[in-house]
Amino acid sequence: MTGLIVIFDFDKTIVDCDTDNWVVDGLGATALFEELLPTMPWNSLMDRMMSELHSQGKTIEDIAECLRTAPLHPRIISSIKTAHALGCELRVVSDANHFFIETILRHHGLFEYFSEINTNQSFIDEDGKLRIQPYHDFNSASHGCSNPCPPNMCKGLIIKRIQDSMLSSGEKRIIYLGDGKGDYCPSLRLAEGDFMMPRKNYPVWELITSNPLLLKAEIHKWSDAEEFEKVLLKLINIVLSADKKTPDLLSMDWKFPTVSKLRHGAFPLVLQLAYDINGSELESLFERFIKVAESKKVKNVNSSDRIASTVERVARKHIKGIHNSRDGNTNRQIQSYNSE
Repeated sequence: MTGLIVIFDFDKTIVDCDTDNWVVDGLGATALFEELLPTMPWNSLMDRMMSELHSQGKTIEDIAECLRTAPLHPRIISSIKTAHALGCELRVVSDANHFFIETILRHHGLFEYFSEINTNQSFIDEDGKLRIQPYHDFNSASHGCSNPCPPNMCKGLIIKRIQDSMLSSGEKRIIYLGDGKGDYCPSLRLAEGDFMMPRKNYPVWELITSNPLLLKAEIHKWSDAEEFEKVLLKLINIVLSADKKTPDLLSMDWKFPTVSKLRHGAFPLVLQLAYDINGSELESLFERFIKVAESKKVKNVNSSDRIASTVERVARKHIKGIHNSRDGNTNRQIQSYNSE
Protein backbone atom coordinates (compact mmCIF):
# COMPACT_ATOMS: atom_id res chain seq x y z
CA MET A 1 0.00 0.00 0.00
CA THR A 2 1.05 3.59 -0.63
CA GLY A 3 0.00 5.04 2.73
CA LEU A 4 -2.53 7.13 0.78
CA ILE A 5 -6.30 7.05 1.31
CA VAL A 6 -8.53 8.42 -1.46
CA ILE A 7 -12.01 9.33 -0.20
CA PHE A 8 -14.83 9.92 -2.66
CA ASP A 9 -18.22 11.49 -2.30
CA PHE A 10 -20.64 9.58 -4.53
CA ASP A 11 -23.47 11.68 -6.00
CA LYS A 12 -22.21 14.20 -8.58
CA THR A 13 -18.65 13.00 -7.89
CA ILE A 14 -18.41 9.33 -8.88
CA VAL A 15 -21.79 9.35 -10.64
CA ASP A 16 -22.84 12.52 -12.44
CA CYS A 17 -26.29 12.76 -10.84
CA ASP A 18 -28.11 12.76 -7.52
CA THR A 19 -29.04 9.09 -7.15
CA ASP A 20 -32.11 9.83 -5.00
CA ASN A 21 -33.53 12.11 -7.67
CA TRP A 22 -32.46 9.67 -10.38
CA VAL A 23 -34.60 6.89 -8.88
CA VAL A 24 -37.55 9.11 -7.98
CA ASP A 25 -37.66 10.66 -11.45
CA GLY A 26 -36.88 7.41 -13.26
CA LEU A 27 -39.72 5.53 -11.56
CA GLY A 28 -42.27 8.30 -12.06
CA ALA A 29 -42.64 9.58 -8.50
CA THR A 30 -41.42 13.16 -8.94
CA ALA A 31 -44.75 14.90 -8.28
CA LEU A 32 -45.30 13.14 -4.96
CA PHE A 33 -41.68 13.70 -3.95
CA GLU A 34 -41.96 17.45 -4.54
CA GLU A 35 -45.26 17.56 -2.67
CA LEU A 36 -43.79 15.88 0.41
CA LEU A 37 -40.36 17.56 0.33
CA PRO A 38 -41.33 20.59 2.49
CA THR A 39 -42.87 18.37 5.16
CA MET A 40 -40.06 16.04 6.30
CA PRO A 41 -36.27 15.55 6.42
CA TRP A 42 -34.63 14.18 3.28
CA ASN A 43 -33.81 10.73 4.67
CA SER A 44 -37.32 10.29 6.02
CA LEU A 45 -38.68 11.40 2.67
CA MET A 46 -36.60 8.87 0.75
CA ASP A 47 -37.74 6.10 3.08
CA ARG A 48 -41.33 7.21 2.47
CA MET A 49 -40.77 7.28 -1.30
CA MET A 50 -39.50 3.69 -1.26
CA SER A 51 -42.75 2.72 0.51
CA GLU A 52 -44.80 4.60 -2.08
CA LEU A 53 -42.96 2.93 -4.96
CA HIS A 54 -43.52 -0.47 -3.34
CA SER A 55 -47.25 0.24 -3.02
CA GLN A 56 -47.32 1.08 -6.75
CA GLY A 57 -45.90 -2.35 -7.56
CA LYS A 58 -42.29 -1.29 -8.10
CA THR A 59 -39.87 -4.02 -7.07
CA ILE A 60 -36.32 -3.99 -5.75
CA GLU A 61 -35.19 -5.08 -9.21
CA ASP A 62 -37.02 -2.10 -10.75
CA ILE A 63 -35.06 0.21 -8.46
CA ALA A 64 -31.79 -1.60 -9.21
CA GLU A 65 -32.38 -1.46 -12.95
CA CYS A 66 -32.99 2.29 -12.73
CA LEU A 67 -29.75 2.72 -10.76
CA ARG A 68 -27.78 0.77 -13.36
CA THR A 69 -28.56 3.53 -15.88
CA ALA A 70 -27.10 6.29 -13.68
CA PRO A 71 -24.34 8.18 -15.56
CA LEU A 72 -20.84 7.03 -14.64
CA HIS A 73 -18.16 8.23 -17.04
CA PRO A 74 -15.53 5.72 -18.30
CA ARG A 75 -12.77 8.11 -17.21
CA ILE A 76 -14.06 7.94 -13.63
CA ILE A 77 -14.06 4.14 -13.82
CA SER A 78 -10.48 4.04 -15.11
CA SER A 79 -9.38 6.55 -12.44
CA ILE A 80 -10.73 4.34 -9.66
CA LYS A 81 -9.10 1.23 -11.11
CA THR A 82 -5.77 2.99 -11.59
CA ALA A 83 -5.76 4.49 -8.10
CA HIS A 84 -6.40 1.04 -6.65
CA ALA A 85 -3.71 -0.54 -8.85
CA LEU A 86 -1.21 2.04 -7.61
CA GLY A 87 -1.82 0.89 -4.05
CA CYS A 88 -4.23 3.54 -2.76
CA GLU A 89 -6.91 2.61 -0.25
CA LEU A 90 -10.30 3.78 -1.58
CA ARG A 91 -13.31 4.74 0.55
CA VAL A 92 -16.71 6.32 -0.02
CA VAL A 93 -18.27 8.94 2.26
CA SER A 94 -21.71 9.78 0.91
CA ASP A 95 -25.16 11.00 1.93
CA ALA A 96 -26.79 8.59 -0.53
CA ASN A 97 -27.51 5.08 0.81
CA HIS A 98 -25.77 1.71 0.78
CA PHE A 99 -28.16 -0.06 -1.61
CA PHE A 100 -27.90 2.68 -4.24
CA ILE A 101 -24.11 2.91 -4.03
CA GLU A 102 -23.45 -0.84 -3.94
CA THR A 103 -25.82 -1.49 -6.86
CA ILE A 104 -24.07 1.04 -9.09
CA LEU A 105 -20.53 0.05 -8.11
CA ARG A 106 -21.25 -3.65 -8.63
CA HIS A 107 -22.80 -2.93 -12.03
CA HIS A 108 -19.55 -1.31 -13.15
CA GLY A 109 -17.28 -3.87 -11.48
CA LEU A 110 -15.98 -1.38 -8.91
CA PHE A 111 -17.45 -2.50 -5.59
CA GLU A 112 -14.47 -4.64 -4.55
CA TYR A 113 -12.07 -1.73 -5.07
CA PHE A 114 -13.43 0.08 -1.99
CA SER A 115 -12.43 -0.90 1.53
CA GLU A 116 -15.22 1.04 3.22
CA ILE A 117 -18.52 2.74 2.35
CA ASN A 118 -19.77 5.30 4.87
CA THR A 119 -23.36 6.20 4.03
CA ASN A 120 -26.98 5.97 5.15
CA GLN A 121 -27.99 2.40 5.88
CA SER A 122 -30.57 0.50 3.86
CA PHE A 123 -32.20 -2.91 4.05
CA ILE A 124 -35.00 -4.88 2.43
CA ASP A 125 -37.81 -5.70 4.88
CA GLU A 126 -39.94 -8.83 5.03
CA ASP A 127 -42.40 -7.33 2.53
CA GLY A 128 -39.66 -6.82 -0.07
CA LYS A 129 -39.61 -3.07 0.47
CA LEU A 130 -36.41 -1.03 0.53
CA ARG A 131 -35.99 0.86 3.80
CA ILE A 132 -33.54 3.73 4.29
CA GLN A 133 -32.22 4.84 7.67
CA PRO A 134 -30.03 7.86 8.50
CA TYR A 135 -26.32 7.37 9.16
CA HIS A 136 -26.74 9.41 12.34
CA ASP A 137 -30.00 9.13 14.26
CA PHE A 138 -30.78 12.84 14.47
CA ASN A 139 -34.06 12.15 16.28
CA SER A 140 -32.09 10.90 19.28
CA ALA A 141 -29.36 13.54 19.37
CA SER A 142 -27.59 16.08 17.20
CA HIS A 143 -24.16 15.23 15.84
CA GLY A 144 -23.11 18.61 17.20
CA CYS A 145 -21.41 20.06 14.13
CA SER A 146 -21.92 23.75 13.39
CA ASN A 147 -20.76 23.53 9.77
CA PRO A 148 -23.31 23.18 6.91
CA CYS A 149 -23.78 19.43 7.44
CA PRO A 150 -27.18 17.73 7.10
CA PRO A 151 -28.65 16.51 10.42
CA ASN A 152 -28.17 12.84 9.48
CA MET A 153 -24.46 12.99 8.63
CA CYS A 154 -21.38 15.01 9.50
CA LYS A 155 -18.71 13.92 7.05
CA GLY A 156 -16.14 15.83 9.09
CA LEU A 157 -16.68 13.45 12.01
CA ILE A 158 -16.21 10.49 9.65
CA ILE A 159 -12.93 11.98 8.42
CA LYS A 160 -11.83 12.48 12.04
CA ARG A 161 -12.47 8.78 12.72
CA ILE A 162 -10.48 7.83 9.61
CA GLN A 163 -7.62 10.13 10.65
CA ASP A 164 -7.54 8.55 14.11
CA SER A 165 -7.32 5.09 12.55
CA MET A 166 -4.46 6.24 10.31
CA LEU A 167 -2.26 6.81 13.35
CA SER A 168 -2.12 3.07 14.04
CA SER A 169 -2.38 1.74 10.48
CA GLY A 170 0.58 3.65 9.02
CA GLU A 171 -1.38 5.56 6.38
CA LYS A 172 -0.10 9.07 5.92
CA ARG A 173 -2.15 11.25 3.60
CA ILE A 174 -5.68 11.78 2.27
CA ILE A 175 -7.10 12.92 -1.04
CA TYR A 176 -10.76 13.93 -0.71
CA LEU A 177 -13.11 14.47 -3.68
CA GLY A 178 -16.56 16.02 -3.39
CA ASP A 179 -19.05 18.54 -4.68
CA GLY A 180 -21.73 19.36 -2.09
CA LYS A 181 -22.15 21.47 1.02
CA GLY A 182 -21.69 18.35 3.12
CA ASP A 183 -18.16 17.99 1.71
CA TYR A 184 -17.08 21.33 3.18
CA CYS A 185 -16.76 20.11 6.77
CA PRO A 186 -14.34 17.28 5.87
CA SER A 187 -12.28 19.72 3.81
CA LEU A 188 -11.69 21.71 7.00
CA ARG A 189 -10.57 18.53 8.78
CA LEU A 190 -7.87 17.66 6.25
CA ALA A 191 -4.31 18.17 7.42
CA GLU A 192 -1.27 19.81 5.88
CA GLY A 193 0.02 17.47 3.19
CA ASP A 194 -3.49 16.29 2.29
CA PHE A 195 -5.32 17.26 -0.90
CA MET A 196 -8.86 18.54 -1.39
CA MET A 197 -10.42 18.09 -4.84
CA PRO A 198 -13.63 20.19 -4.94
CA ARG A 199 -15.80 20.14 -8.04
CA LYS A 200 -15.65 23.60 -9.58
CA ASN A 201 -18.83 25.72 -9.53
CA TYR A 202 -20.58 23.32 -7.15
CA PRO A 203 -21.55 24.20 -3.54
CA VAL A 204 -18.34 22.97 -1.89
CA TRP A 205 -16.28 25.01 -4.36
CA GLU A 206 -18.22 28.17 -3.50
CA LEU A 207 -17.74 27.57 0.23
CA ILE A 208 -14.02 26.86 -0.09
CA THR A 209 -13.26 29.80 -2.37
CA SER A 210 -15.08 32.20 -0.04
CA ASN A 211 -12.14 31.75 2.37
CA PRO A 212 -9.56 29.23 1.12
CA LEU A 213 -7.14 30.07 3.93
CA LEU A 214 -9.33 28.07 6.31
CA LEU A 215 -8.08 24.87 4.66
CA LYS A 216 -4.74 23.29 5.55
CA ALA A 217 -4.89 20.89 2.60
CA GLU A 218 -3.86 21.83 -0.93
CA ILE A 219 -6.84 22.66 -3.15
CA HIS A 220 -7.01 21.16 -6.65
CA LYS A 221 -10.25 21.79 -8.53
CA TRP A 222 -11.88 19.64 -11.19
CA SER A 223 -14.98 20.14 -13.31
CA ASP A 224 -15.54 17.03 -15.45
CA ALA A 225 -14.47 13.40 -15.78
CA GLU A 226 -11.31 14.19 -17.74
CA GLU A 227 -10.11 16.68 -15.12
CA PHE A 228 -11.16 14.26 -12.37
CA GLU A 229 -8.85 11.64 -13.84
CA LYS A 230 -5.95 13.93 -14.68
CA VAL A 231 -5.90 15.75 -11.34
CA LEU A 232 -6.40 12.63 -9.22
CA LEU A 233 -3.65 10.63 -10.91
CA LYS A 234 -1.31 13.62 -10.78
CA LEU A 235 -1.83 13.97 -7.03
CA ILE A 236 -1.33 10.24 -6.46
CA ASN A 237 1.89 10.48 -8.43
CA ILE A 238 3.06 13.41 -6.32
CA VAL A 239 2.64 11.30 -3.19
CA LEU A 240 4.27 8.23 -4.72
CA SER A 241 7.16 10.25 -6.12
CA ALA A 242 7.78 11.90 -2.76
CA ASP A 243 7.69 8.55 -0.94
CA LYS A 244 9.86 6.69 -3.45
CA LYS A 245 11.92 9.63 -4.71
CA THR A 246 11.12 8.61 -8.28
CA PRO A 247 10.40 10.78 -11.34
CA ASP A 248 7.04 12.52 -11.68
CA LEU A 249 5.80 10.18 -14.40
CA LEU A 250 2.03 10.58 -14.53
CA SER A 251 2.18 14.35 -14.81
CA MET A 252 3.92 14.16 -18.18
CA ASP A 253 1.64 16.01 -20.58
CA TRP A 254 2.31 13.58 -23.41
CA LYS A 255 0.85 10.58 -21.61
CA PHE A 256 -2.74 11.65 -20.99
CA PRO A 257 -3.79 12.56 -24.55
CA THR A 258 -1.73 9.72 -26.04
CA VAL A 259 -2.75 6.81 -23.84
CA SER A 260 -6.40 7.87 -24.07
CA LYS A 261 -6.34 6.82 -27.72
CA LEU A 262 -6.06 3.24 -26.50
CA ARG A 263 -8.41 1.33 -24.25
CA HIS A 264 -8.08 2.90 -20.78
CA GLY A 265 -8.95 -0.21 -18.79
CA ALA A 266 -5.83 -1.99 -20.03
CA PHE A 267 -3.29 0.32 -18.37
CA PRO A 268 -3.59 0.30 -14.54
CA LEU A 269 -0.88 -2.35 -14.14
CA VAL A 270 1.40 -0.52 -16.56
CA LEU A 271 1.03 2.65 -14.50
CA GLN A 272 1.83 0.73 -11.34
CA LEU A 273 4.90 -0.87 -12.87
CA ALA A 274 6.02 2.53 -14.13
CA TYR A 275 7.29 3.56 -10.72
CA ASP A 276 10.07 0.98 -10.85
CA ILE A 277 11.35 2.07 -14.25
CA ASN A 278 13.56 5.03 -15.10
CA GLY A 279 11.36 7.92 -16.25
CA SER A 280 13.12 8.62 -19.55
CA GLU A 281 13.11 4.93 -20.47
CA LEU A 282 9.40 4.63 -19.76
CA GLU A 283 8.63 7.71 -21.83
CA SER A 284 10.67 6.36 -24.73
CA LEU A 285 8.99 2.97 -24.40
CA PHE A 286 5.48 4.39 -24.53
CA GLU A 287 6.28 6.79 -27.34
CA ARG A 288 7.59 3.99 -29.52
CA PHE A 289 4.58 1.79 -28.91
CA ILE A 290 2.19 4.69 -29.49
CA LYS A 291 3.85 5.36 -32.84
CA VAL A 292 3.23 1.74 -33.76
CA ALA A 293 -0.40 2.06 -32.66
CA GLU A 294 -0.94 5.23 -34.66
CA SER A 295 0.74 3.80 -37.75
CA LYS A 296 -1.61 0.82 -37.57
CA LYS A 297 -4.60 3.12 -36.84
CA VAL A 298 -5.61 1.15 -33.77
CA LYS A 299 -9.36 1.35 -33.24
CA ASN A 300 -10.55 -1.99 -31.91
CA VAL A 301 -10.24 -3.49 -28.44
CA ASN A 302 -8.14 -6.48 -29.47
CA SER A 303 -5.43 -4.34 -31.04
CA SER A 304 -5.27 -1.90 -28.12
CA ASP A 305 -5.14 -4.80 -25.66
CA ARG A 306 -2.33 -6.34 -27.73
CA ILE A 307 -0.24 -3.20 -27.41
CA ALA A 308 -1.04 -2.76 -23.72
CA SER A 309 -0.10 -6.35 -22.90
CA THR A 310 3.15 -5.98 -24.83
CA VAL A 311 4.02 -2.84 -22.85
CA GLU A 312 3.31 -4.75 -19.65
CA ARG A 313 5.56 -7.63 -20.63
CA VAL A 314 8.44 -5.33 -21.49
CA ALA A 315 7.92 -3.38 -18.25
CA ARG A 316 8.03 -6.60 -16.26
CA LYS A 317 11.35 -7.51 -17.90
CA HIS A 318 12.75 -4.16 -16.80
CA ILE A 319 11.70 -4.77 -13.22
CA LYS A 320 13.26 -8.24 -13.22
CA GLY A 321 16.60 -6.56 -13.82
CA ILE A 322 17.23 -7.25 -17.49
CA HIS A 323 18.95 -3.88 -17.80
CA ASN A 324 21.74 -4.66 -20.25
CA SER A 325 19.44 -5.64 -23.10
CA ARG A 326 16.51 -3.29 -22.51
CA ASP A 327 16.67 -1.54 -25.83
CA GLY A 328 17.09 -4.80 -27.70
CA ASN A 329 14.11 -6.39 -25.96
CA THR A 330 11.95 -3.37 -26.62
CA ASN A 331 12.92 -3.16 -30.26
CA ARG A 332 12.25 -6.88 -30.78
CA GLN A 333 8.81 -6.50 -29.21
CA ILE A 334 8.01 -3.59 -31.52
CA GLN A 335 9.31 -5.46 -34.56
CA SER A 336 7.20 -8.48 -33.56
CA TYR A 337 4.08 -6.37 -33.35
CA ASN A 338 4.81 -4.61 -36.63
CA SER A 339 5.18 -7.95 -38.41
CA GLU A 340 1.70 -9.18 -37.37
